[in-house]
Amino acid sequence: MKIQISQPHAIMELGMRTNQEDSLFPFPLATEHDKLFVLCDGMGGHEHGEVASQLVCDVMSECILNHYKEGVLMDYVIQNALNEVFCRINKFDNGSSRQMGSTMTLLCLHQGGAVMAHIGDSRIYHVRPSEKRILYKSRDHSLAYDMYMAGELSFNEIGNYKKNVITRAITPGLERHPKIDIAHTTDIKTGDCFFLCSDGMLENMKDAELIKLLSSQKTIQEMGEEFRRRTENNQDNHSAWIITIDSVVKEEDDEKYVNDEQTIRSNSLLWEPKEKTPWYMQLSFVKYLCRG
Repeated sequence: MKIQISQPHAIMELGMRTNQEDSLFPFPLATEHDKLFVLCDGMGGHEHGEVASQLVCDVMSECILNHYKEGVLMDYVIQNALNEVFCRINKFDNGSSRQMGSTMTLLCLHQGGAVMAHIGDSRIYHVRPSEKRILYKSRDHSLAYDMYMAGELSFNEIGNYKKNVITRAITPGLERHPKIDIAHTTDIKTGDCFFLCSDGMLENMKDAELIKLLSSQKTIQEMGEEFRRRTENNQDNHSAWIITIDSVVKEEDDEKYVNDEQTIRSNSLLWEPKEKTPWYMQLSFVKYLCRG
């Protein structure tokens, strides 16, 4: 599979904060030839958060690019890169630094399709504008989402319940490293869009608005400006990658690659409530059963 992207567009805004704790790779000079994109959201306040996010961003990208050469990005390469990240960040473990940490999301487009991986509550979306729908939306590693999964919160309560408490992050001094979620897709079409963002980007934006904007006829630069306009009053730092697919050329051996995007547990779309069947359709179904 040969995938060509358009010029990627990066967004990185301070919000109402005084320092930037988000980090992007490659930044600021991404081109249509880049295949790897990383976004990290730091935690820990001034210096700690920005150091953690930049370290994670740099080490993940460095390790992956050193071991991936235009072939297929295997899970073990991502895992080995993450292990190196923990080794490096542990060097900052002096007790007081344990409050530092970072989320991590990455997208890699390769010969076998695309790999998406994340830890934390920064998100990855795979959107199909031609159908105005989301194919993949990464599941937040957050207390609110875990409580929803346990039946202790309704879906509508997730966004308002301790949204800053995350259950997985890259921090120093951990005896047990958190699991990274990895999803693969071979279902990529011309016009598709991948959107990576920190949680600050979505403070005042629902998925329906996101789909509408990414499915519009705007250029990628115009989309970026519209995102900036809509998030100018956001409190937190907010950053994003907008990556659109310019062309996809299928090859004979594409079928051998894994495609688990629609079924993998890290796709939160599997756990979101579906629209209820209208009452009149339910009644019709009951009548049908009675006739039987």
